[in-house]
Amino acid sequence: MLNMYFSYGKPASRLCSIFAASRDRPTGAAMPRPFTRLPEPLAFVRQFTPNWFAMTMGTGVLALVLARLPWRLPGQAALAEGLWLLDIGLFGLFALLFAARLSLFRDTVRPMLQHPVQSMFLGAIPMGLAVLLNGLVLFGVPRWGAPAVGLAHALWWADAALALGVALLVPYLMFTRQEHALDKLTGVWLLPIVAPEVAAAAAGTLLPHLDPAAARPLLVAGLVLWGVSLSLAFSLITLVLLRLALHKLPDTDFAATSWLPLGPLGTGCLGLLTLGHAAPAAFAGTPLGAAADALCGAALLGGLALWGAGLWWLAIAALFTRRYLRDDMPFNLGWWGFTFPLGVFDLATFEVLRLTGLRFFAGVGVLLAVLLAAIWLLVLQRTLRGLWHGELFRAPCLAAAAPGEDAALAGDLARKARGGGRRDGGPAGGWAAAPELALQ
Repeated sequence: MLNMYFSYGKPASRLCSIFAASRDRPTGAAMPRPFTRLPEPLAFVRQFTPNWFAMTMGTGVLALVLARLPWRLPGQAALAEGLWLLDIGLFGLFALLFAARLSLFRDTVRPMLQHPVQSMFLGAIPMGLAVLLNGLVLFGVPRWGAPAVGLAHALWWADAALALGVALLVPYLMFTRQEHALDKLTGVWLLPIVAPEVAAAAAGTLLPHLDPAAARPLLVAGLVLWGVSLSLAFSLITLVLLRLALHKLPDTDFAATSWLPLGPLGTGCLGLLTLGHAAPAAFAGTPLGAAADALCGAALLGGLALWGAGLWWLAIAALFTRRYLRDDMPFNLGWWGFTFPLGVFDLATFEVLRLTGLRFFAGVGVLLAVLLAAIWLLVLQRTLRGLWHGELFRAPCLAAAAPGEDAALAGDLARKARGGGRRDGGPAGGWAAAPELALQ
């Protein structure tokens, strides 16, 4: 019953079987009506979760990657810009739905904030906005010039404030209200604290378009956000490694979280490279000019170190995923976690290519871009199917069961509490005993 609530389709043991799932329906079968599995009439508002903003992150980063490819292909620029425009529409729609939930169903806010997994996805909101801001600089400035720069500048400060607010609020709730344990830890803890780092990387993209007087405060703020985020991210990545060593891999419902540590490593590399490269121009002719020149060289060394750390995590995450594919991997919105970390690491790879000129990074970047596009298409297909049926509009923090299903739901929870549905030997109980409750 819980699988009906928070996953859909046939679990895939291989990627090819996932793609083939769309052909399971017999030829000539009638298309099912939309939203037939909504738990309640207004579920798309009341049970809208911030997880949906991970879709904007994945779509936006694909647009940026396509625009940064080292070789030009026919229609490449139009496709990249089209994806960015699509991302704007998605972000606007999701923002409206989320605002409607907060205003119309205020009783659902506290459960969301106190949920040990759902609250983490609040970090996806400023990160999704930062990706749009990057696209505004990349696609909007050539079209609209100075007005696009001014808009991007204003949006950056708003995004930075939102990212910092999430990075403070969610950890505070973790420390004071929520229940956590080491055996329940996954990479999803990184989402709220990585948001400032994503904003810092966006600042590096915007800086070359600003005059030095406007660039200096933006550069300083970006470096501060980068430091706040990366220091905490390394602490959490250390805990993730400890959890993996002691308790092994999480349940298959959390398979995508194994890719999340790649995000702060890739974004940290990208932010350090772009901020460091922009520093000399921002501080030219000031007492900090020499320090800015030194920062530019140090940023390249630090960026290469972070890129190497990200390469290790990319390899280990790929091995984890290969192991997960042997088991059932029911779909949930957490699958968008496969896209953004890979995308930002690819952007960092292209930035290293631009600064070093080494063609090795071009080959790696193109290979990662192809992989990103394939994963994005797969996850988009599964998301659209779940959206059509209405199965993805179920907020686990509300634990909403439809009338007549409470007994079955309770029975399924009891079965999981006895040990069913767990991939490793971790303790049962709570949301860890029913992990598919968490990522939807």
